[in-house]
Amino acid sequence: MAALVLGITGFLCCIPAILALVFGYISKGQIDKSNGTQTGRGMAVAGIVLGWVWVGLGILYVILVALGTISES
Repeated sequence: MAALVLGITGFLCCIPAILALVFGYISKGQIDKSNGTQTGRGMAVAGIVLGWVWVGLGILYVILVALGTISES
């Protein structure tokens, strides 16, 4: 659940997106090891996907800002 919520709020800054990745991978690993006794794998995967999307967009933003700053000089 935490991975999904942090993945959704990842647009605020990179910290929630990174935490979504951490919590998502940890929970996905625990769910896979539980042999079906724990549920929520879909939420963990969704948190991982959203986390990577926000991290990627953050990196793209930094690159575009850097290119814009360099071209103005």
